[in-house]
Amino acid sequence: MTANADKATALLASPAEAAQAAEALLREHYDFVALEEAEQVVALGGDGFLLQTLHEMLHRGKLCPVFGMNRGTIGFLLNEWRLDGLRERLNNARSFSVAPLKMEAVTVRGERLTNPAINEVSLLRETRQTAWIQVSVNGRTVLPELVCDGVLVATPAGSTAYNLSAQGPILPLGSNLVALTPISPFRPRRWRGALVPDDLKILFRVLDPVKRPVSAVADQLEVRDVETVQVEVDRSQALTLLFDPEHALDERIAMEQFAV
Repeated sequence: MTANADKATALLASPAEAAQAAEALLREHYDFVALEEAEQVVALGGDGFLLQTLHEMLHRGKLCPVFGMNRGTIGFLLNEWRLDGLRERLNNARSFSVAPLKMEAVTVRGERLTNPAINEVSLLRETRQTAWIQVSVNGRTVLPELVCDGVLVATPAGSTAYNLSAQGPILPLGSNLVALTPISPFRPRRWRGALVPDDLKILFRVLDPVKRPVSAVADQLEVRDVETVQVEVDRSQALTLLFDPEHALDERIAMEQFAV
């Protein structure tokens, strides 16, 4: 679905003061509809609010293109804030499809939970003791025992976030890869991660989930005391992000490789 200023457009804003002020200004100058009637969405806030908006769409099962404007801090996934020219910006926006990850976690109590992740799925130790995690790709054990603080799987859109902080690689949009990145690995000593085709399933098995408990986090959604976690790309729920041509997401991600 492409952007169009003539389409029914909803306006959402984070509770932050800057976002609320921007929302008031936009409502004075443009007409918006309720979210339930919208064909596209303008979101005001930071990266966290944009992820929250996308997660709510996934939960509702109604996916609309989202044009975000930065009224937060970093705003990597957002366009610049401007009051003027919104209709023209929507008409000229470039669209990017972002397929989320699907995390299927089984806890030590036997609970099964499924959550989407747009940036990354991360496994993290819950106590002072390191986690012991077995890693398999498409049914093949590739790391019998990873001793670490944690490990994560990142999408291209999320590769410049937590993944980059953990020394993981930046993935261009359209690379058809996910990053498998350890967090403070102790054993194996020389393993620093891998690039995995995004049509494969990654399975994490916590080797001692009682003594060395591990949590699994899909973006901001945490599941405690997991025993196994399976991660795969869910193309059936692809999301659409809209960007001004001069600030398109693919170029931003590529340029992050040269940031100093």
